[in-house]
Amino acid sequence: MIERRPLFPHVIELNHQSGDVIGCAVYLIYSGDEWILIDVGYDDTVEEIIELVRQLDFPLSACKTIVATHADVDHIQGLARAKQLLKTTVTAHPLAAEPLKTGDRLMTFAQITAQGIDMEMPPVEVDTLVGEGDKIAVGDLELEVWHTPGHTDSQLAFRLGDLLFSGDNIYRDGCVGAIDAHHGSHIPDFISSLKRIRHSDVTWLLPSHGPVFRKDDALLDATIARLEGYLHMADFGTCATDWPLIDQWQQELAEGKMPE
Repeated sequence: MIERRPLFPHVIELNHQSGDVIGCAVYLIYSGDEWILIDVGYDDTVEEIIELVRQLDFPLSACKTIVATHADVDHIQGLARAKQLLKTTVTAHPLAAEPLKTGDRLMTFAQITAQGIDMEMPPVEVDTLVGEGDKIAVGDLELEVWHTPGHTDSQLAFRLGDLLFSGDNIYRDGCVGAIDAHHGSHIPDFISSLKRIRHSDVTWLLPSHGPVFRKDDALLDATIARLEGYLHMADFGTCATDWPLIDQWQQELAEGKMPE
């Protein structure tokens, strides 16, 4: 057996536990005779993850559910295999259920032809749908479900005391999850979700990529300001709400203004 290295009471992150990057953050929450996983990552690391869980002396039969933060391939490609091996259930937001059930490779970012990305996305049935305000019980613990859309329409975060499992909302360097319209990104929603995190009284953010970090209001303020700029930038195409330069150009054309 391997000695457990919890980040916080009742919380183990499996990359941290293994001392190496094995994919997205995979959080194991445990209490009493029950445990759950938040995300599971790619299909080819599922057996490594399950073996690590076994070595940590968690009975595999005691896995209550695997929770998907959202339906992106780097978080959930291994769901079908993990569900089968652990004989457990899958929990996700209703907007994630259909792309998971159908194995939708476009919505899940498993196929991006222009970048040469072409991965399998094994379909998996979602057994339990959760949304804003729901609770996920693990032994005598209770995770509060937050719906935090923006990166995707199905993005969830989970509060446990002063911890927030914050998904792809924000990382320690101030970056956020990819903004792309075709898989459900929406910048105004993203800003609202970040403001919710900013104004909450949580102490720690446990993201889906990179290290856990203390909630930093200045970092969140800077990130929110950056995304507010994205609303008015052609860089973000159909995710932007407008492009002020075109209005300026129209005015200059009407005035017959010459280049300066």
